Amino acid sequence: MFRIFSENPGKVFSYRQISRRLGVVSKEQREEVFHYLKDLKRSGHIALLQNDDYRLVELPGRSFNERPDNDKPARDRGPKRGKFDPGFVAELGEEPVTHRRRTPGFDFPGTTDRTHRPGNYRHRESGFGGQEITGTVDLANNKYAYIVSEELSEDLRVYTDRLGFALDGDTVRVRLGKARDGRPSGDVVEVVERRKEEVVGRLMMQAGFGFVQPDNKRIYFDVFVPGHAFADAKNGDKVLVKITEWPDEFGRQPVGEVLRSFGAAGEHEAEIHAIMAEFGLPFEFPEEVEREANEIPANISAEEIAKRRDFRDITTFTIDPVDAKDFDDALSLRKLENGNWEVGVHIADVTHYVLPGTRLEKEAHWRATSVYLVDRTIPMLPERLSNGLCSLRPHEDKLTFSAVFELDEQGKLYDAWFGRTVIHSDRRFTYEEAQERIESGEGDFADEINLLNRIAHQLQAARFRKGAISFEAPEVKFKLDEHGKPVGVYVKERKDAHKLIEEFMLLANRKVAEFVYRLKKTKPRFTMVYRTHNAPDPERLENFAQFARQFGYDLNLGEEANVSKELNKLTAEVEGKPEQSVIQALAVRSMAKAIYTTEALGHFGLAFDHYSHFTSPIRRYPDMMAHRLLEHYLQGGKNVDAEELEEDCKHSSEREKRAAQAERASIKYKQVEFMAEHVGEEFTGVVSGLTEWGLYVEMGETKSEGMARLADIQEDFFELDKENLRIIGRNTGRIIRFGDEVRVIIKAANLLDRTIDLELVSLPRNAGRAARPREEFGDRAPRQRPGGRGVAGGTGGGGRSRREGGRSASDKPKPKGKGRSRYHG
Repeated sequence: MFRIFSENPGKVFSYRQISRRLGVVSKEQREEVFHYLKDLKRSGHIALLQNDDYRLVELPGRSFNERPDNDKPARDRGPKRGKFDPGFVAELGEEPVTHRRRTPGFDFPGTTDRTHRPGNYRHRESGFGGQEITGTVDLANNKYAYIVSEELSEDLRVYTDRLGFALDGDTVRVRLGKARDGRPSGDVVEVVERRKEEVVGRLMMQAGFGFVQPDNKRIYFDVFVPGHAFADAKNGDKVLVKITEWPDEFGRQPVGEVLRSFGAAGEHEAEIHAIMAEFGLPFEFPEEVEREANEIPANISAEEIAKRRDFRDITTFTIDPVDAKDFDDALSLRKLENGNWEVGVHIADVTHYVLPGTRLEKEAHWRATSVYLVDRTIPMLPERLSNGLCSLRPHEDKLTFSAVFELDEQGKLYDAWFGRTVIHSDRRFTYEEAQERIESGEGDFADEINLLNRIAHQLQAARFRKGAISFEAPEVKFKLDEHGKPVGVYVKERKDAHKLIEEFMLLANRKVAEFVYRLKKTKPRFTMVYRTHNAPDPERLENFAQFARQFGYDLNLGEEANVSKELNKLTAEVEGKPEQSVIQALAVRSMAKAIYTTEALGHFGLAFDHYSHFTSPIRRYPDMMAHRLLEHYLQGGKNVDAEELEEDCKHSSEREKRAAQAERASIKYKQVEFMAEHVGEEFTGVVSGLTEWGLYVEMGETKSEGMARLADIQEDFFELDKENLRIIGRNTGRIIRFGDEVRVIIKAANLLDRTIDLELVSLPRNAGRAARPREEFGDRAPRQRPGGRGVAGGTGGGGRSRREGGRSASDKPKPKGKGRSRYHG
């Protein structure tokens, strides 16, 4: 084996290529090859580049035909397979907390082409001679990506060895080529535009140089860092590295320099800061932005109040989480002479303070949204505004932009008014305090809160009658100690107090959108920023329906079906069942994603013909856009050009997507950190994903997800039946399906990879026997996610997306701050 490398210095060999050259055919021989490779790498004779690619390490003074010291089978040295190896004790925890990530691809100076400067990748040689197209990279995993292009009828799969070091979001030119694995493929010949040249990961040093292992598992290469480019980083630190040199052929590695060290990997601050950097989140406001915010006067002039409708003498209060600081919405209530009720939805008038052309405005536009990680908020606006001038604190006069409705107690709407106002909140309620008044009927403002709650129930019932979808994914919350370490995890319960606020915010958002849309009866309509949610793709719905049938749920999701009614019926049927979480999660995945746009396309999940975001301008830039447009039209302004606003909508949608990814990453990290304290303990969970090598289990107590390897199940040899979304024992015929309840033991919690290793200790009580013979299943079944690409299930993080646009089928309101709805629909 070593001779193969020594006779081909500089050439990269994969594990499979080595096996083919040696004529390996049996499983035992393949295992021996793997152990020899591991042994050669440990002795420093070969280097692991990425995935399973290896190359000879060229050292001065070493002959290429010099054999490794102590050359004998790897299986005769060191710990045996299946036993715990003390040499691989985790650096960040106790013995059971092990690391599964590949060893960094240590190379040696002089093996990377330093003549290639930063810029566009061009493939030197291509074996394809077909048509060329331009598209955007959608990186699926570290094996392949999809190229999304208007020139293709469907996405094109390109393997990473043909991707030209392009990353997610990059624009590339691809030459269409021969089919690979029976599917069309291609070859990136040029990276036209790189979206990002910075990578976050762990720095591993050796002999005056180092490599950065990316945190993002979809990044398929390590970054070489020469000794002069470490900055102040130390071995094992989490760092942000900028790629300064891109290779022009596969098998070499990008070269970079450390821009920032976050501290030792595994420490709370280092990991959270690394997540922030990975998703391009800001660490602080520029000085000029803070200065501009601090210079805004706090007093409200009499002239300004005179321009507004005055609600200061009307009963008004806020309802927010107990730890919230930014109160951006309030409700007022008074009885009218005709017996109806006037309900005012008052929203902080952010655009009065944040003016176009200012640095505040530009910073808010760039951030586009506040981000809520497990231990901190990254606000869109400086604290002077978000927690001060714009926060609707009690017993203070505040400037607001309001939607005021005349309703009866059955929720029937008679009239609506929109405009700028001034309010004076009488009381700040927490959700818990408001819920006490709903349940007991006692306490200050109990009558007002209960009246609003009754109206909210009527509004909600009307929504569902019109076809709104009722999916509600669980929200994971953590109790953290003073060092940010999770000491408890729980699933937040949504009660009537939460839903009360949601319904009135939904009403305001919908009516603002309808008002602007109907201002002009002919096309083109007045431009507005809408929140839209398309109907789901019929094929994905049918895939989901087939999945649900595996559990005995008969869904009619055909062309003539009432999709909302069917999905709501399913929600009621699965409530309290072990498979509830899995089915609802996959139902959400089958839905389209909500986005911001100037096109009035409607909102499928909420069953609204027109819908906007108006109620959270402190933390969402599209709400500020909606405020400005509404005020412009109320003042008699002409139609606004939609082209520039559409670009702003796309930017906000993208930033929102990043925020949701960062939020999920922080939740996943804390879930793994919490479970690291419970290694060896047993939990009940539900099978939430299946692959050819393992099954994913979501543990109900924490909503964290881990993987149990099929090879570790002692009872039988299990194989994936991907068509029926189950695994089957080859000898016994035992079946494990999605949604089955199992008992697992926490084997390991990998803090660096944010993954949890499980051991299955009991098969499902209802595990049946396969009706189909085992011969139908090959040695390896393709990886598949029901209703979409990739594996069904994930590698951690049971927490739902807390962003309404990314994965929520119904665009249900999400908690603002820590636990509060920060969009209200």
